[in-house]
Amino acid sequence: MTETRDRFALIGAGPMGLAMAKVMLEQGIAFDGFELHSDVGGLWDIDGPRSTMYESAHLISSKRMTEFTDFPMEDRVAEYPSHRELKRYFNAFADRFGLRDHYRFGAEVLRCEPLGGPGEGWRVTWRDAEGEHDATYAGVMIANGTLSEPSMPEFKGNFDGELIHSSAYRHPSQFDGKRVLIVGAGNSGCDIAVDAIHHGVMCDLSMRRGYYFVPKYVFGKPADTLGGMIKLPMWLKRRVDGMILKWFVGDPQKYGFPKPDYQLYESHPVVNSLVLYHAGHGDVRIRTEIERLNDRFVHFTDGSKEEYDMILAATGYKLFYPFIDRDLLNWQGDAPHLYLNAMHPKRDDLFVLGMVEASGLGWQGRHEQAEMVARYITGLRAGSAAAAELKAAKAAGFERATGGMNYLKLARMAYYVDKATYRGAVTGWIKRLKEARA
Repeated sequence: MTETRDRFALIGAGPMGLAMAKVMLEQGIAFDGFELHSDVGGLWDIDGPRSTMYESAHLISSKRMTEFTDFPMEDRVAEYPSHRELKRYFNAFADRFGLRDHYRFGAEVLRCEPLGGPGEGWRVTWRDAEGEHDATYAGVMIANGTLSEPSMPEFKGNFDGELIHSSAYRHPSQFDGKRVLIVGAGNSGCDIAVDAIHHGVMCDLSMRRGYYFVPKYVFGKPADTLGGMIKLPMWLKRRVDGMILKWFVGDPQKYGFPKPDYQLYESHPVVNSLVLYHAGHGDVRIRTEIERLNDRFVHFTDGSKEEYDMILAATGYKLFYPFIDRDLLNWQGDAPHLYLNAMHPKRDDLFVLGMVEASGLGWQGRHEQAEMVARYITGLRAGSAAAAELKAAKAAGFERATGGMNYLKLARMAYYVDKATYRGAVTGWIKRLKEARA
């Protein structure tokens, strides 16, 4: 077994892993990176073994609201970049900060096991082309992403056609000549439905609940760049933004979409106007939930039925950390309970990076999470008072930074935060840790 007790093991070379690698280099924290794929980019590299990307995928947030602050995207890049442009962006990011030399590529982490109590080290076992290996590390950084393990619903009955999850969807030609039912109307579901409309012979969209739809552009500018400096209380923000949505989107119920049974921002909105356009033109029909399947027929809860050749479940993903025992992550309910979604209440040698979602958080918000963790580690080593305060805070209880938002009780919302509250808490700790070190 290789002894590397002065180093951390960093799992993943997607956006979050790269951000963590960059910050650890800046803070002088030694680490070895592990990445299953042959290169960086995570899910944004469509050729990656765990990528769930599809050919028509683009960002749903604008580039300026998503990019790393100290590594802006080029002006020539589209406002809502494709996965190809983002793959190039992460390649350039890794080159700019010299990150590739710190990774083992083609290395699948199999197990992460503590050698004892907190601070006693970890045994990390991985497999590559040469076989299995293990080494001991001071700690483990988990940054393997949140969108790789499909959440596939169970349907009553049997379907004789093609039944796939959206993770298996790559190209619109998969719909050629088929009657298609898309199940799930989140951002991916609506994107894929638009593809199916153009390539299949028929497309329906089955929805469990209503959504708020947000246009990508308002007054010719990316919608998420408007009003970014204006801080409003949530009751007023809902009223103002709701009015804007009525102006630019109208009433989705007129096209057959169900009315949301929750308030704006209690779940993520759908950033897609095209699906509304096509619904208004009769190109896609909105159906209720599935009651059961029978041969190629789908029976819906409203008593209707229809025959299909393909059902595509755009039903999201579940958190997936197969290389570590769930109990070690303080897992409760649908997600680990970690301070600010990253820090274990009792251990200072185990961190989960990127298990955070919020409208508009972007990669900069995740970079800040990485910086908070890295400065905490260096602060502990230096014996700083700020690090001791953060240690006490994370041990005192679970802090998710929802800003008082009553998010829907869904697995995909279990690690959702309020952007302003979360970034305020994280940057506040960064400031205190910086001052303590100065």
